Amino acid sequence: MSMRRRTFLALSAAGAAGVGTSLLGAGQASAAVRPQGAPTTPFAVGVRRYDWTRGSRPCTTYVYYPATGTPGGAPVTNAPVAGGVFPVHNFTHGYGSSPQNSLFIIRALASAGFVVPAPHFNHDFGDVNNGNSAKDVSQILTNTLALNAGGPLAGHIDTGIGVGVSGHSLGGMITHGLLTSWPDSRIVSANPQSCVDMGAPSRSVSAKVLFVHGDRDSTTSYSSARQAYTEISWPKAFLTFVGGSHTSFWSDNHFPNTVVDWARWTMYGDTAARDRLPADAAGSRTRWEAVLG
Repeated sequence: MSMRRRTFLALSAAGAAGVGTSLLGAGQASAAVRPQGAPTTPFAVGVRRYDWTRGSRPCTTYVYYPATGTPGGAPVTNAPVAGGVFPVHNFTHGYGSSPQNSLFIIRALASAGFVVPAPHFNHDFGDVNNGNSAKDVSQILTNTLALNAGGPLAGHIDTGIGVGVSGHSLGGMITHGLLTSWPDSRIVSANPQSCVDMGAPSRSVSAKVLFVHGDRDSTTSYSSARQAYTEISWPKAFLTFVGGSHTSFWSDNHFPNTVVDWARWTMYGDTAARDRLPADAAGSRTRWEAVLG
């Protein structure tokens, strides 16, 4: 990443909260049947921990997924998976945070019918800027897709539709990096939250991208995220929280509602979810922009 782009980042420790020719990255064919439309009712949420690595780099990941049981409540460890075949949509947390601190968005995605690998990183700014963290997420996506071949999630993961990526702050930078400087061509849906511009869009990625940012963010530059949005020619949208800070939108339902419907449209082909997006985002302190093609 060029120094010009790095200067947009005003992040501090105190203030911040391997692509192959197949989706699996190993030439494996899809073993799942693609979902027939988006789920119409919410699921309970289960979670399993996987202590993965990429070389010597730890990639501990909590995989959240639709589970049997009554919707609502906290994720249940090792709960039985619900019936169905579900797309993979990653979420990467920000500096000093964790998947458990990001359940307000992870649980919304899993409940709506997504398998959500959420790595727990000890974030290093250098590793985000040099691409190591983006490569870690690519490996985690490969490992998550491989769960379809055996174990409790076998037969429940859609390995043919592509993958989604999302994340906040440093996680948003990693997400944007996977579209630009360290591209993963499997990505069809992306949601960088409170990110900065990590590079020019890669021609190897064809994704629909939703940016979310507060325009009074003093940690990651709103203008840098706007630059990233302008550079993208793919179907795209930008949800601005007017007067919003780095994290203030976490407690605003416009945020999960818009993110979930974006994921439903871009990964399930749910056109009703696409048509709900302007209403999802509409509010007295929000601004919605979209070029959906």
